[in-house]
Amino acid sequence: MPTIPMPNDLSTLLMVMDLIGVFVFGLSGGTLAVRKRLDIFGVLVLSLAAALAGGVFRDLLIGAVPPASLRDERYLLAALAAGFVAFFFHRPINRLGKPVMVLDAAGLGLFAVAGCGKALAFGLAPLPAALLAVLTACGGGVMRDLLVAEVPRVLCEEIYAMAALLGAIIVIAGQHLGLPPVPVAVAGATAVFVLRVVSVLRGWSAPRAPGT
Repeated sequence: MPTIPMPNDLSTLLMVMDLIGVFVFGLSGGTLAVRKRLDIFGVLVLSLAAALAGGVFRDLLIGAVPPASLRDERYLLAALAAGFVAFFFHRPINRLGKPVMVLDAAGLGLFAVAGCGKALAFGLAPLPAALLAVLTACGGGVMRDLLVAEVPRVLCEEIYAMAALLGAIIVIAGQHLGLPPVPVAVAGATAVFVLRVVSVLRGWSAPRAPGT
């Protein structure tokens, strides 16, 4: 059975994870737009917002301008492709059960790791890199939810930003310990996805103020 070759250097892996994250988050935005009965233009707008907002915020903050999504047309093409896939194939996607959550969890893991890795590559210290990882992972979802007048999941749902932070911690710890970056990145993205999905299935949530 043929296997997909694993990128053997960190920069290539981060780009691949970024592009896959763009497509997956674009699917989550497009699927939500279809559920809200938006037209094709609305579906594509929501896909672009969900897929690209987090990465744009990250690149602007670290001075990587123009942002990657404007320098490399593959980002825009991946986001648009995700929108068209959601528009035409939303029925099989919905058979996943909780499709937006599953896609969101996958994108969350990919963007958290890619965001942290890129921030570290630009020379940021671990704490700012972790914060940028969370921003990268959550920014698109926040924009997606606001555009359809929903409270962003990062503010009210189960473990969300904390899952992204876990991925960043794994990447930072791996770099500090001198571990191979590719397996560390894969482990970080997987940990984010698993924690996010399990938290939803088990009803876990971040601590709330006492008495509320």
